Amino acid sequence: MCEKARVIVRMLQGCNSMTKLRKIHSHVITNGLQHHPSIFDNLLRFCAVSVTGSMPHALLLFQHFDSDPSTTAWNYLLRGFSASPTPLSSLLFYNRMLLLSTRPDIYTFSFALKACERLRSVPKCREIHGSVIKSGFHTDNIVSTGLLRCYSAIGDIDIAFKVFDEMPVRDLVSWNAMISCLSHAGLHHQALSMHKRMENEGVCVDAYTIVALLSSCAHVSALNMGVMLHRKACEVRCEGSVYVGNALIDMYAKCGSLDKAVGVFNGMRKRDVSTWNSMVMGYGVHGKGVDSISFFRKMVAFGVRPNAITFLGLLLGCSHQGLVKEGAEHFRMMSSEFHLSPNIKHYGCMVDLYGRAGEFDKALEMIHVSSCHEDPVLWRTLLGSCKIHRNLELGEVAMKKLVQLKAFNAGDYVLMTSIYSAANDAQGFASMRKLMRSHDLRTVPGWSWIEIGDQVHKFVVDDKTHPESALIYSELQEVVRRAILAGYKPEDTNVTGPGFSDRCLGSAFHSEKLAIAYGLMRTPAGTALRITKNLRVVFVLVTTTGDMLGLYLRIMASTLSSW
Repeated sequence: MCEKARVIVRMLQGCNSMTKLRKIHSHVITNGLQHHPSIFDNLLRFCAVSVTGSMPHALLLFQHFDSDPSTTAWNYLLRGFSASPTPLSSLLFYNRMLLLSTRPDIYTFSFALKACERLRSVPKCREIHGSVIKSGFHTDNIVSTGLLRCYSAIGDIDIAFKVFDEMPVRDLVSWNAMISCLSHAGLHHQALSMHKRMENEGVCVDAYTIVALLSSCAHVSALNMGVMLHRKACEVRCEGSVYVGNALIDMYAKCGSLDKAVGVFNGMRKRDVSTWNSMVMGYGVHGKGVDSISFFRKMVAFGVRPNAITFLGLLLGCSHQGLVKEGAEHFRMMSSEFHLSPNIKHYGCMVDLYGRAGEFDKALEMIHVSSCHEDPVLWRTLLGSCKIHRNLELGEVAMKKLVQLKAFNAGDYVLMTSIYSAANDAQGFASMRKLMRSHDLRTVPGWSWIEIGDQVHKFVVDDKTHPESALIYSELQEVVRRAILAGYKPEDTNVTGPGFSDRCLGSAFHSEKLAIAYGLMRTPAGTALRITKNLRVVFVLVTTTGDMLGLYLRIMASTLSSW
């Protein structure tokens, strides 16, 4: 390399803006060095990879290079497009690269898989996997990690696991990728079990591992596991990370330990809008609207600008606590003071807020003035409120709209049938049964989770899969028997009136009942049991046996009506 070329390469390595790059590029052209391989690679690298680069300029450079580009040059282009708004371009250049018989390397496959992951292309993912095996790169950590992420993105978790298990050596990045994939796929049990496996293989966690695992803890209300991960974060000295702090707040809040969430919040030296949102949402999810509003005001006072998620947390809290006036006030504030446009979730909260309060005229008005008045979510929310207040007339309106939108599902059937049953409307009840059969609709079983020690146990309705199911059913039946003998009459929100019968309306063994029965079996008296169902936490404080019996069935009645 001549002295001029060496100087230009050094200048390119220190370049930090497109303005400087264009000046250097001009200098390159005037000296006739635009086709020099090292200079070309460095020009292309900055344009395609740098955060201040330019993909159009990178493409222009590439198209005017009169020699065969190196694999490194192709990789810069693939990398740039894989992270751009047009990841398909990365795959198109990958195809072109192979057609020109340029040999790919591990980075080529890594960037192509990244683009494939973003596009969620099933055939291309499998095609690249085949090329990886043919090229002998299937044992490489970088490529294998890209493969498991890609398979996870297209929903093939089994193959992602297979790729992970077949890796000769798994580094921390691979472990983090697998845990993150499982968490995003909603497979939280499997994600949490990976931590034990990591420990057995002597792999230490880092901040990324802890954030992913805390997310799964939050979803299944695994408080004990979350507390242990908090200790781990302190051990590896990453508790000061904003991301770890936010994940801890989210976990504690969703597990019902709001005091501990506040403790983490107060201990954070640096906070972002997500930190504040985690607290506002935490109070909101638990129906603590007043506390949610108080934290929101504190947030604004500290100069933190709220976003759409902030207001979603506020409206959730107002809805569950029945703060109609406050909810409406903050909904208006969202657009008038902070210039934020409400989305379907915000409108859904407002419909729920008015519906729970029995203000159906305002709930209907909210649906009609929204930009998403044809969205089935709003009508389904209204239908749920009609069930609470036994409003048959409006319930039929909501149901007809759902049928008209072709968005009718088994859950709507259960709600509407319950409304007809409560109104002793045999004709309406029969029409729902007919509609159910004609659409071949089937209810999706609900699930509940309970954490005992460091293990999370999952139950579905009428579950018989648990190893101790016989004992659980025995415990549950005994609790119900003793409660009835004590004079308690359990409510059943789905019980049908005279002459009404439908097996889909209810079950003697709801998933949350089974979870509580198992908790009673496996914990000493006085233990607070946390049962999670659809991100809601039920607290059952077991005191004396007599107190527990009545409390147990009252909890069951209230949870069934709220879910």
